[in-house]
Amino acid sequence: MTEQQMTTGGQKRLIVLGAGESGLGAALLGKQQGWDVFVSDGGAIKDNYKDAMHHAGIEFEEGRHTEEKILNAQCLVKSPGIPDKAPIVKKVHEAGIEVCSEIEFGFRYKGDSKIIAITGSNGKSTTTKMTFHLLKEAGYDVSMVGNIGISFAKQIAEQPTEWYVMEVSSFQLDDIHRFRPDVAVLLNITPDHLDRYDYKLDNYIASKFRITENQTGNDFFILNQDDPVINKYMLNMISAHSLHAKTIYFTMNNEQKLPENEGGMIHDDEMTINYGGEELKMSIHDLSLQGKHNQYNTMAAGISARIAGIRREKIRESFATFEGLEHRLEFVATVRGVDFINDSKATNVNSVWFALESMKKPTVLILGGQDKGNDYNELMELVKDKVKAIVCMGVDNAPIHNAFKGVVPAIIDTASADEAVKAAFSVSEKGDVVLLSPACASFDLFKNYEDRGKQFKEAVKGL
Repeated sequence: MTEQQMTTGGQKRLIVLGAGESGLGAALLGKQQGWDVFVSDGGAIKDNYKDAMHHAGIEFEEGRHTEEKILNAQCLVKSPGIPDKAPIVKKVHEAGIEVCSEIEFGFRYKGDSKIIAITGSNGKSTTTKMTFHLLKEAGYDVSMVGNIGISFAKQIAEQPTEWYVMEVSSFQLDDIHRFRPDVAVLLNITPDHLDRYDYKLDNYIASKFRITENQTGNDFFILNQDDPVINKYMLNMISAHSLHAKTIYFTMNNEQKLPENEGGMIHDDEMTINYGGEELKMSIHDLSLQGKHNQYNTMAAGISARIAGIRREKIRESFATFEGLEHRLEFVATVRGVDFINDSKATNVNSVWFALESMKKPTVLILGGQDKGNDYNELMELVKDKVKAIVCMGVDNAPIHNAFKGVVPAIIDTASADEAVKAAFSVSEKGDVVLLSPACASFDLFKNYEDRGKQFKEAVKGL
């Protein structure tokens, strides 16, 4: 299909597979741009999404995929949650129909707007929200889209802005073709979602790096110089001459030298961001979010904001007023001297490592859920040093028992948020912290990580 066909509208047929937030957004944008749109979802569609499609005059089906209605399209936008191995997707590919992600579809209608796209295994939601905060506080016409906020395509359809700050997952990047952010951020890479990548870490790494594949010399690629996985892959890209964007690094390694002295660095508790001949310095103790992982996130957001043209004084002021995300190291309450912290968004081991690393008090750790083949060894030193008890909250807690038996004095099994909170409180003392940081998906006992976090907070309020 030619670019002219893709961008001029007309009654071309667009199929949207999956009627979640991204699917609805693609459908609304497609309808607005003159496509004949049909939405198909193998499960049930939320009532508010059905109402939106009825209102827009979009035909849809739920609980099935009708092949004759799907295999006659020019383009199919696939929900990030649907793998290529799904039978209907295989048939779409066999039919020669173009498959793209919602961010790719939205990109084709973004006009002259600018995109800051942020990815990584951990920290991307916080960094996206922080970057959005910096631009918003500076008076920019900006929206927050992607995995956080509303979908990119829906924002373009309903309220386009001059800037888009976008959280991007590897699943969304898998189906891009021409998507090209003006500023791309890669925070870190640790094993995650490997079931989608044939259990090969290299496939997952390659997916994350797709965020820069279409960038040109006029674009920027901001990345973590301290991440060994990123560094190794970067060497391969440089040797293959496949990297075209201007690279800017951030680091906490005092021995690292930043190319052209541009980028971000933390040394002796002072953060320095250097870009465009201007240097921003700020004590890490003046940042609203604490913890080593948040310092990395802050440097990435700060560099992005400087590239966007925001003055250093405004960035410094906005860093101090930023409020973190719900379910990400969220302070809940202090009950009889025991602090409760909700980190339900920590669905992999690396997230838990960062959470434990930021704990300054003896910790009772609530772990567990739908295990994704976790290797808990990387937590071992922190658990030995900081954790006085582990409370398991899941259907199958055997992997946690096997990993930490003999490492902590007590491992307690529970099967609900209420049980877990009561058990954690019972083994806590004044001056301790109870940390919900599960390292697992939530689907064994909860709808999602938000539901798990909310139930945890309700249980704390009930003590």
